[in-house]
Amino acid sequence: MSLMNGENIGGWQRFMAAARELVGAWSGVRTFLVTAGLLFLFLGYVGAMHSGAAVFSFIFLCLVVLLRGAVTGETKAISVQSQPAGKDKPRLGSGPGLTILNQLPDPLFVLEASGRVLFRNGAAEPLIGRNVIGKHVATVLRSAPLITAIEGVIKGGKACTIEYSLPVPVERYYNAFIAPIEAEAVKTRNQDGPDSTHLVLVLLHDLTESKRVESMRVDFVANASHELKTPLASLSGFIDTLRGHAKDDPEARTRFLDIMGEQAGRMRRLIEDLLSLSRIELREHVRPDSVLDMQGLVNDVMDGLTPLAEQNNVEMEISVAPDLPKVRGDRDELSQVVQNLIDNALRYGRTGKKIVISLTPDTKSGRSMVRLAVRDFGPGISREHLPRLTERFYRVDAAASRAKGGTGLGLAIVKHIVNRHQGALSMDSEIGKGSTFAVLIPVAEERNEKKAVQLDPADA
Repeated sequence: MSLMNGENIGGWQRFMAAARELVGAWSGVRTFLVTAGLLFLFLGYVGAMHSGAAVFSFIFLCLVVLLRGAVTGETKAISVQSQPAGKDKPRLGSGPGLTILNQLPDPLFVLEASGRVLFRNGAAEPLIGRNVIGKHVATVLRSAPLITAIEGVIKGGKACTIEYSLPVPVERYYNAFIAPIEAEAVKTRNQDGPDSTHLVLVLLHDLTESKRVESMRVDFVANASHELKTPLASLSGFIDTLRGHAKDDPEARTRFLDIMGEQAGRMRRLIEDLLSLSRIELREHVRPDSVLDMQGLVNDVMDGLTPLAEQNNVEMEISVAPDLPKVRGDRDELSQVVQNLIDNALRYGRTGKKIVISLTPDTKSGRSMVRLAVRDFGPGISREHLPRLTERFYRVDAAASRAKGGTGLGLAIVKHIVNRHQGALSMDSEIGKGSTFAVLIPVAEERNEKKAVQLDPADA
C-alpha cells in the first residue's frame, strides 16, 4: 500500500511537471485542459492514480486555470492574438510598454518578418490609417524608398535611417528609422513557440516644418543679399566714375551724387525694415498691454504722410465710427502698421487720386475688434498675387516697386505685428477698381480692478 502511495505521489509529481511544461509551451487554454483530462484518464486507467483522485485533480486544475488564471498574461495575449487579421487589435499583448508607445508624438509601427503590420501607435493612425493590423506594409505606405529600406532590414540588413517625401495631398518630409528587433520572447499569431525571425521597428519623424524653415531662411538670405547687392554695386560704380574721368565734371558729379543718395536711401530703408522685422519676430509671442486710441494714432500718421500725399497729388480721407472703443496694443508697432498701409496706397494706388481710411467696430470669433481699412482707387492687384503679398521680398512688379522705393518687406512686417496683437489681416482687390487692406485689432477688455480706499483718520 505504501508502495502504491509512493507510486501515486511519484505519478502526481511527474504529472505536475508535465503540466507546467504544457502551460509554458501550449498556446491555448482549451487545448491544455483537454490534454490534461486525457492524461488524468490515462493515469486512472493504468492504475497510476485512483480514479476518484484523478477526477478530483482534473476538477481542481480546471478551477485553478479558469478562476485564478494559471496562465497569467498568456490568456490576454492569446485572446488578442486570435483576432482576425482585419481587426485593428495589437498582437503584442498589453502592458505599460505599449501604453508608452501609444503616447509617443512620432508615428511608430512594428512589422512581422512577412512585412505585415503587427502594431501601430496612435500617432501613426493619421498616416497609415486605423484598420491596418495584419495588412502588408506596402499597402499602407506609398513611398518606394521607405518600402525598399524596410525590405532590406527584413532580409537581415542593419538598422538604417532615410529621408523621404510624400508629394500629395500636401508635400511633407519624413525621417524614417528602421531597425530589427530581437523577438525571442514575442509570440505572434499562429505560432507555437517564440518567433524564430526578427520583427522590424519603423519610427517616423516629421521634418516638414524644419524643411520649410530652412527653405525660408535660404530664400531670405538670397533675397536680402540680392536687394543689397544692387544698390551697393551702383554706389561702387559711381564712386569709381567720380574718381576717374568725371571728377572735373560738375554736372555729372551732381547727377551721380543724386543717384548715389537714392541708392544709399534704398539700402537704409532695407536695413531698417530687416532690423524691424527681426525685432517684431523676437517679441511676437509677447502680448502688448497698452491701451490706445486708434483714431488719434491714425491722425498722427496721416499728418506725417501729408507731404507725400501732396507730392503724389492724392487726397486722404478718414471715416471714424462714433463711440469707437480703444484697443490693446503697442503704439509704435501699430503706427508702423498704419504707416505701411497708407504708404503703400500712396505709392501704388496714387493714380486713383484718393485714399479712404476707415475705423469701425467689428468682431472675430466672438471677440470685439476694431477694423482699420485703407482703400485706394488705383490699378488694383490680380487675385493670384494676393495670397503671396505678405511673403518677404515678394512683389507684383519688382522693377516698379524698387523705382517707388519699396523694400518688399512692408506687408510681412504688418502680418507679424498683427499676429503679435492676436488680430487678422485681410486683402481685397479688383483690377481697375483699386485695393483694400484691412486689419483687425482686439478691443481692450474692461478690467474691474478694485482700488483700495484710504480713509481719512478724522473720518474713522
